[in-house]
Amino acid sequence: MTKNPIGGMTKDATKLAPIDACCCSNRAPVTPSASAKYFCPMCPGVESDQPGECPKCGMALEPTSLAADEGKNPELTDMTRRFWVGAALTLPIFLLAMAHLIPTLSHHPIIMGDGSRWIQFALSTPVVFWAGWAFFKRGWRSIVTRNLNMFTLIATGVATAYGYSAAAMLIPSVFPQSFATHGKVGIYFEAAAVIVVLVLLGQILELRARGKTGSAIRSLLDLAPQTARRVADGEEHDVPLDSVSIGNQLRVRPGEKIPVDGRVSDGQSAVDESMITGEPIPVEKFVGDPVIGGTLNSHGSFIMTAERVGSDTMLARIVEMVADAQRSRAPIQALADRVAGYFVPTVLAISVITFLLWAWLGPEPRYAFAIVNAVAVLIIACPCALGLATPMSIMVGIGRGAQAGILIRNAEAIEVMEKVTTLVIDKTGTLTEGKPRLTGVLSVDRDHEEDWLMIAGSIEQNSEHPLAAAVVRGAKERGLIMQPVTEFHSVAGGGVTGKVGERTVILGKLDFLQQQGIGGLATVASRAAEWQAEGQTVIFVGIDGQAAGILAVSDPIKASTPQAITQLHQLGLKIIMLTGDNEQTANAVAKKLGLDHVEAGIEPQHKHERIRQLHEQGHIVAMAGDGINDAPALAAAHVGIAMGTGTDVAIESAGITLVKGDLRGIAQAITLSRSMMRNIRQNLFFAFAYNTLGVPIAAGALYPFCGVLLSPMLASAAMSLSSVSVITNALRLRNVTLTKE
Repeated sequence: MTKNPIGGMTKDATKLAPIDACCCSNRAPVTPSASAKYFCPMCPGVESDQPGECPKCGMALEPTSLAADEGKNPELTDMTRRFWVGAALTLPIFLLAMAHLIPTLSHHPIIMGDGSRWIQFALSTPVVFWAGWAFFKRGWRSIVTRNLNMFTLIATGVATAYGYSAAAMLIPSVFPQSFATHGKVGIYFEAAAVIVVLVLLGQILELRARGKTGSAIRSLLDLAPQTARRVADGEEHDVPLDSVSIGNQLRVRPGEKIPVDGRVSDGQSAVDESMITGEPIPVEKFVGDPVIGGTLNSHGSFIMTAERVGSDTMLARIVEMVADAQRSRAPIQALADRVAGYFVPTVLAISVITFLLWAWLGPEPRYAFAIVNAVAVLIIACPCALGLATPMSIMVGIGRGAQAGILIRNAEAIEVMEKVTTLVIDKTGTLTEGKPRLTGVLSVDRDHEEDWLMIAGSIEQNSEHPLAAAVVRGAKERGLIMQPVTEFHSVAGGGVTGKVGERTVILGKLDFLQQQGIGGLATVASRAAEWQAEGQTVIFVGIDGQAAGILAVSDPIKASTPQAITQLHQLGLKIIMLTGDNEQTANAVAKKLGLDHVEAGIEPQHKHERIRQLHEQGHIVAMAGDGINDAPALAAAHVGIAMGTGTDVAIESAGITLVKGDLRGIAQAITLSRSMMRNIRQNLFFAFAYNTLGVPIAAGALYPFCGVLLSPMLASAAMSLSSVSVITNALRLRNVTLTKE
């Protein structure tokens, strides 16, 4: 019989680690108190102001914020040191134990005598009790707290192999003759030592691999500059970022990162916002335009006014949301939790049964076979892969979403997103830009179009109506200079009148101008009807008693919306538009985009009720919106999707936020969701299949048929491979291709 030990990978809470199915698996993650710096996400109420281990489950405590997670990982450093010392001591143990397989050494009196046995005993003792001490501490704690976990199995397996061998060396007389081979009781120091070393190796590989899962969120943190250039009293000074206050004037030079959120107060530039929004094209910024902290100023120097600093900036909120989501639990993890709750006690029972059956029915030396196979069962059954399957995919997938401008509030949202069959969307600010714009100008006399448009803009700049602002903005975009207005008057529900110089001007609805006796309106009436049929609002303009022309104002459809609708239909979604806008405008937009269904004139509470009705009809509903009026519907949907350009209330009500406010992000979120859930199922299948096949083989199920046994060493190597495989599979999500824009 070949005696081989161990190794494997265990799940230990480290950087950004979320949930472990085999440790306190029936507990929900907790939100640490404001004063705590470290906490255990698996055990509610366990908090500390310094790093350490959870007193209940033995996992390393996690920082409550990434700011506490700086420098080297002390756990990785400690594990690495113990691994190298343990490996150096284990190598001669292994060579001595395997020497009997070499013909020239199989009868050597020193190598095969008591000297070899005592050397193995001396070298394995520090390996087990120093290099592997953390496993015993955690294993003992798991028994005391009745939270049986992977360390229970590892500690039991190593202690059994070492304790049996030590007893055989120190008090061989207590063993019956049936335990002896060639007059000596068998020893398995190499099994205990190699198990410890392989488990340490697995820990190191896991810690390093899991460090990569936080790469996305750490890259977000790296976006923030360390200093800002403050302008005060005509002088400029570099100051630490945390000393910047709201209202400070900050200079941003070419090639520098914008320090905090604010608005341009002087100058202009183009800003690369791809780090936050994923949009590769720099965005032109002028006075009054918002700028986001962490984004890159491409060219041009400008001064900005700080509006949000510290934890209130968009970057800080993104980091916080991503970190919280990575620690959240997906509903699918409940399956792993239920299995884990019974898994360790079941394995312990199988190990005992394996020992008893081999001791009763096995060939001689039957007790040696019984010990080795019982230990192999304990080691190969460590539920590391099962515990890692879901949280690893969640961590990597949510980080990947953050890089693409998709902020996921919790794991449940991304799991539900995979199943969505119906997407309900608002019109204004979601399908459209949310700002009325001057989209059409028709002049009775084209030679004087700019003149009367300037006059119309001059009149409208005195009005507070949103449509008037669109006319003024459109006139200014054409380079027209507004003129002073006298005798301005507004008629509710009709229009406005006034004088520019000596010219009398009337703007408004058709019947209003007709009542004022404006002539020539029939020349533009047909075109006005066409624009109205397209959902645009038409403003008639009369100057000095005659029609000058008409203006079309509308909330234009976002340039990306048609492509987004096509992508969503390709993904199999039914798209319904619920809007408070009038039916004519809503139908025009729906027809142009090819939406499946549209309902206009819907009040906020009715949107909520409509979502409920879709629930009752069996639809899995996602709702996308951006306004305060969308918040109830976002909360009522199976998963709410907020436009990042919308209100804070909408964002807080949603499970997913699209930073860019681009509907193509929904298609990306669905693609990411499906990739994540497929990855999780692959991991869970592998973990279940591995333990289903591995435990019977380790127990010796194949021995009666083909004489094959799985040594503890091979069992521990297989256990390590299973965990590394799960991690490697999860890391593939970092490179998942989302729907192309």
